[in-house]
Amino acid sequence: MGDLRLTRTNRGLVVRGRLKTAIAQTCSRCLRDIEWPVSIDVDGEALPVVDIVSGKPVASDDEPDALRLTDHHELDLEGEVRDGIILAEPIAPLCRKDCPGLCIVCGLELASGPHDHPGDDIDPRLEGLRKFIGDVNPS
Repeated sequence: MGDLRLTRTNRGLVVRGRLKTAIAQTCSRCLRDIEWPVSIDVDGEALPVVDIVSGKPVASDDEPDALRLTDHHELDLEGEVRDGIILAEPIAPLCRKDCPGLCIVCGLELASGPHDHPGDDIDPRLEGLRKFIGDVNPS
């Protein structure tokens, strides 16, 4: 979805606009499937690959990074959209800013409620240190 404004010039087309979409992601904390909104700005000049009058190929060595019209004079934005999505893709997407993630003991979402795991409070390798600090769980 989006809006594009195409303006014809003596060399080709000036393309300006914004495209919006959403990509499927996984929350990096709770592993829930989410949709991440993406907005892509397009601003450039699209040049033809063939001359409209003669039908002969046009040299494209001068501007290799410019958008190109196809040999049927159609505008193909697939590369621009793909690059925009790749650049907008987050490194660590979150379903919400305060996502607590998963419980390290049972693997359930911490947002789903309290997670009490009696007996798992202290790592068994550190149990010998209990005598130095006393009982950490007052009853």
